[in-house]
Amino acid sequence: MRFDFTTRLNREGTNALALDAVGKMKGAPKPPKEGYSYLPMWVADMNFIACPSITESIIRRAEHPAYGYFLPEKAYLNAVLSWQREHNRMEIPEEALGYENGVLGGIASGLRALAAPGECVLLLSPTYIGFTHSIKDAGYRIILSEMKKDDTGLFRMDLADMEAKIQKYHIHVFVSCNPHNPTGRVFTRKELEEMYALFEKYRVDVLSDEIWSDILIGGAVHTPLQSISLYAKAHTAAFYAPSKTFNLAGLVGSYHVIYDPALRDRITAAGRKTSYNSGNLLSMAALEGAYSEEGSAWVKELNEVLTENVNAAISMIRNHFRGVLVTPPQGTYMLFLDCTQYCKTSGRTLDEVLQAGWDVGVGWQDGRPFHGPCHIRMNLALPTKDVEDAFARLKEHVFL
Repeated sequence: MRFDFTTRLNREGTNALALDAVGKMKGAPKPPKEGYSYLPMWVADMNFIACPSITESIIRRAEHPAYGYFLPEKAYLNAVLSWQREHNRMEIPEEALGYENGVLGGIASGLRALAAPGECVLLLSPTYIGFTHSIKDAGYRIILSEMKKDDTGLFRMDLADMEAKIQKYHIHVFVSCNPHNPTGRVFTRKELEEMYALFEKYRVDVLSDEIWSDILIGGAVHTPLQSISLYAKAHTAAFYAPSKTFNLAGLVGSYHVIYDPALRDRITAAGRKTSYNSGNLLSMAALEGAYSEEGSAWVKELNEVLTENVNAAISMIRNHFRGVLVTPPQGTYMLFLDCTQYCKTSGRTLDEVLQAGWDVGVGWQDGRPFHGPCHIRMNLALPTKDVEDAFARLKEHVFL
């Protein structure tokens, strides 16, 4: 491979949440017992060396000793437009782009523009924990539509349930995550066409988190929601960022794509009124380095490594973890383990299973805040040898 995806990074002392929160923050893993190294597999960030073009771009800008107020360069906008054209097959007019201080901030601005506090907002379940907090904290009521597994174990939207809840609760805003976190589903065009036919019938607007759109497993193809239909293009605000693709969450910097001028004006105005939504000089430099020819090559290799990690994990689970169910993700680098049957037959609680993993240094995450009643979420964005090490420990010490 051209790039380094095998070196084990030492992130201790670098303010890395995945390590420094262990044993300290609510929801974080407990420290391992003596004799076990810690493998960070909970926070959705990666444990790989960054793409070299990102580091070079940041250093090049940081070497100029002035960091005052600035305007986004044309190169920044061109990088976004070019990336979307190449990777998502989208021709985006420059005026449709706008900066966001994080996807969740963009979702919050969209909600302020489209719904009054106290109104109901539709989400799929399982649900990204960040949605739960940001939507509830902003004063909205979350209505969940539980996805159902088909005969192959694939999570699918329940359109009948979604329609019933849209009618019952008079819902006009849907918050989407595609590819889906935490299940890893990459929804097909047909599924999305059926979803938007429903939304057009009831005049539902969509706020779409597409931050995982570049992380695709086994050759899966991402379909941007705004490409589905004319209604989808006019009634969807999509939010993107290089943060998941290139592990840049610590730099902060996302962007929206909103085609309809009126919708764009309303959401942009809501963001400006908070006085928070302005760009970061170094995050823009990082994006320019990421959204480059070298960045494209790096992502291609990244997805190959992640596919290898997913295949190794799925094989181990199916062959050795009796009673643990998992659907192979089509996107993201997260696994969502269903331990319901295992806990039932073993007599162990989910808390006991989580603790057993933490004891041997596997820093996985409680899936209940994601609305998985007996689930564990795992991050596989580590060197393959670390993923294999983690599952060997689980086989020997946890799922006996």
